[in-house]
Order: sequence, then C-alpha cells, then structure tokens
Amino acid sequence: MIHYLSDVKSKYIGEGTNIWQYCVVLPNAVIGKNCNICSHCFIENDVKIGNDVTIKNGVYLYDGITIEDGVFIGPNATFCNDRYPKSKNKNFELERILVKKGASIGANATILPGVTIGENALVAAGAIVTKDVADNCVYKGGK
Repeated sequence: MIHYLSDVKSKYIGEGTNIWQYCVVLPNAVIGKNCNICSHCFIENDVKIGNDVTIKNGVYLYDGITIEDGVFIGPNATFCNDRYPKSKNKNFELERILVKKGASIGANATILPGVTIGENALVAAGAIVTKDVADNCVYKGGK
C-alpha cells in the first residue's frame, strides 16, 4: 500500500510494503518486502532497504545508506553521510552507513558517517553513534 498523500517515484518497492502519508521516495531507492515506512519519511536515490524493516516517523535516509533485513529504526533517528557538511560543497565525500540484519535503532539516535551497526545490535534512544557497533551489542553512547 502506498498512501495517496505520499510521493513515491521508485518502482523498486517489494510486495506487502506499506508507505504512509507525506513520505518521499526517490526513483532509484530500493525497498524490500513487508516493510512499514511510517509518515513523514524521506528516502533518497542511493538507499537500499531489506525485507521486514520498520522505519518510524520522521526518518530521513540519504544516499549511501543500506538497511538489511529485519531492522527497526525508531522515530526521528538521524543518519549523516557527510563528515564535513557545507552548503554547495564541491568537495563532498559520501561516507556510507550499513545497518546489519536485525539491528534496532532507538528514537532520536544520531548515526554519523562511515559507521556500521552490527547484526542484532541495539542502539539506545538518543545515542550518538561515532564508531562501529559490534554484532549483538547494546550501544548507549556517552558515558
């Protein structure tokens, strides 16, 4: 189901996936089967989302992000693909993010560029992830 109030340009949407209102999905984004993309999400062109993924409200996935199967992303989680953001940056260097199978990312967590979040890892709500998170690990961020 693609809600009529969303703007979905991609033809690469798996069967059984729901995309709710006020979402924008660009033409080359790939979204797997049985996903739930909640309202007010943005998914850029160079984004790959596996099967059985839940993305809650207010999540923006920019180029260079891969989300594997069975991942949960909490509301307003933030993903950054540019270590040195600057308007009209001619020297922009995309740094990819990988979220591995079964990982969960809590609400308002911030994932910095170049990070991998391991299989079945849990990133706590509000955490700032500055380095890779190991498989089956709980990452709280801070002290």
